[in-house]
Amino acid sequence: MSATSSRVYKARPDGLRLSVGFILAKRFTLCAFANFVDVLRLAADEGDRSRPIMCGWTVLSDTMSAVPSSSGISVQPNERLGDPTKFDYVVVIGGLMDDDMSSLGAEYTAYLKKAAAAGIPLVGVCTGGFLLHKAGLMQGYRCCVSWFHHADFLEQFDGLNPVSDQIFIDDGDRLTCSGGASSAHLAAYLVEKHVGRAQASKSLHIMIIDDAMRPEKPQPGVSMDFSTRDPMVMRALLLMQQSIDNPLSVTELARRMGNGKRRLERHFRAELGVSPQAAFLQIRLTLARHLIETTDKSVAAVAVECGFCDASHLSRMFRQRFASTPHEIRKQASLSSPVAEPA
Repeated sequence: MSATSSRVYKARPDGLRLSVGFILAKRFTLCAFANFVDVLRLAADEGDRSRPIMCGWTVLSDTMSAVPSSSGISVQPNERLGDPTKFDYVVVIGGLMDDDMSSLGAEYTAYLKKAAAAGIPLVGVCTGGFLLHKAGLMQGYRCCVSWFHHADFLEQFDGLNPVSDQIFIDDGDRLTCSGGASSAHLAAYLVEKHVGRAQASKSLHIMIIDDAMRPEKPQPGVSMDFSTRDPMVMRALLLMQQSIDNPLSVTELARRMGNGKRRLERHFRAELGVSPQAAFLQIRLTLARHLIETTDKSVAAVAVECGFCDASHLSRMFRQRFASTPHEIRKQASLSSPVAEPA
């Protein structure tokens, strides 16, 4: 599907320029939902008065029971499932993907299929893209997933090519984002399209988010540096990414996976041509370089965040991997950054 496909937006009879219906999965990610809603809320009215004048938002339910988030805080729905055409978008907020949380109920699935048939764009936030695919609604569409869930997606949906190096994707009538702060940027993208750029910028600025990011902006995390379809290797790489600041030994990594150390090492050698230790070091150094080039954090702070003993240890590893010190790489990055033209 084309991300550039045109869509005519008509004024709604209720006067809203943008109306969004939300479906919350059990154990949904609260911050992804809150970021999305707050952008709509702040864009909907003057100042911080929160009246749904230009934007409207509704939490939908099949039973009207409160929905628990992954943090334990529950949200009470506003209304039952009904006519999806009253909304400009129906947004599915995903969360934890335990076995009993990996799909929506039959009523939700039927509602989403009805919305899709009516041409209402569907939005998957966080693991909401997983849920849309489980419902059979993502065939032929690209799906943005967090680098954190990249391996999970491949394991569950064989043959798909999820995108984990962008903060969100607009693929026509399917939009997906990786959750967290990216849900605010996706919401602002929709506000700009329907309400106006000024309202989108206002929302983000009140939320202390500097500027709206476009879809192609890379995710501020560590993407997969290695290409593999081996489930054992993919799971090990994910565990490495989850423990960057406190690196696991190969023995501990294998223990957590329920495998033997030598077996894990054989799989890495066969799939990637490197040892697990070397792969882990590369992941940590990739993140360290990203932080050096894109933030003003001290080398010592970056070292701690990426699991190195101290700044000297990180500098030694940098020289071996990149033939430059962190300070030299930061200087190169600053010199190559475009300078803003004076107004």
